[in-house]
Amino acid sequence: MVIAKAWVLQKHFDGFPKTSDFDLKKIELPNLKDGGEQKLLLESVFLSVDPYMRPYSRLQMKEGDIMIGTQVARIVESKNPGFTVGTFVTANRGWRTHFISDGKDLQLLLSNWPESLPKSLALGTVGMPGLTAYFGLLEVCKMKPGETVLVNAAAGAVGSVVGQLTKIGGCKVVGSAGSDDKVAYLKKIGFDEAFNYKTVKSLDEALRKASPDGYDCFFDNVGGEFASVAINQMKKYGRIAVCGAISQYNDSVPQKGPYVQIPMLFKELQMEGFLVTRWNNRREEGLQALLKWVVEGKVKCHEQVTEGFENMPMAFIGMLKGENLGKAVVKV
Repeated sequence: MVIAKAWVLQKHFDGFPKTSDFDLKKIELPNLKDGGEQKLLLESVFLSVDPYMRPYSRLQMKEGDIMIGTQVARIVESKNPGFTVGTFVTANRGWRTHFISDGKDLQLLLSNWPESLPKSLALGTVGMPGLTAYFGLLEVCKMKPGETVLVNAAAGAVGSVVGQLTKIGGCKVVGSAGSDDKVAYLKKIGFDEAFNYKTVKSLDEALRKASPDGYDCFFDNVGGEFASVAINQMKKYGRIAVCGAISQYNDSVPQKGPYVQIPMLFKELQMEGFLVTRWNNRREEGLQALLKWVVEGKVKCHEQVTEGFENMPMAFIGMLKGENLGKAVVKV
């Protein structure tokens, strides 16, 4: 018998999440039985905290539910011949230390995953955030060599990959981030221009200085005022991929605007929102490409690792405040 620990949503978030919105529960898991459907016992090794959890908690959860999220887990007991003990998988089973599965909801790590590569990257650069960057650039922005790409929240899990894939694709990339340390990191990993949006006197002037001719593509993770300003600096026929709106997730009162019709009309822009799950049928393609670039050193990874399952809420809140550089993960 295994006692699992799980974080539940005790109270729906009102404005910015608080630690009191969560509650730590213990759950007694049944023993595996021969012949039953539940044939695998897994323990979480790394858990992810991501911006999407903030809006999705309201859309998909009720109070008392286990917090949504993904993990890298290890199989510790198996009565399924298709899965051996010690195998690592990714799963979407929320904030819990152990869980039982029939195997249908598990994704094996890539068979060519190098032993030297941290398995936590399956939650970041070689996982959902990396795939978001990959398909957002290729399929939504339809980036072409020689173009100029703008990305905000550029030092985060998605934005940092967007910038590096932009360079691999032969484009110029401009990134914005919320601290001088993050700006220095962006320049270190190859961004052509980067600025701290919190300290510039004028966002409009900073964008113009970084690319006087404007932008062909805008990979938007932030929304709000930044998007309102940036859309006016798009080139004719520019493409905007709406990936996130983190500037608005914690608002108690909805922001007004931006009003996009005039720049979209006269510059004939394309703006498209997307969820990475649209390309689930091409998941292997994206992961193999990302893994190859990581192994070759063309894409560099940075993780903000919080130690201890008991610190899940703190890691989540810190990520929403922008305290992380690269991907935020929790090591159980």
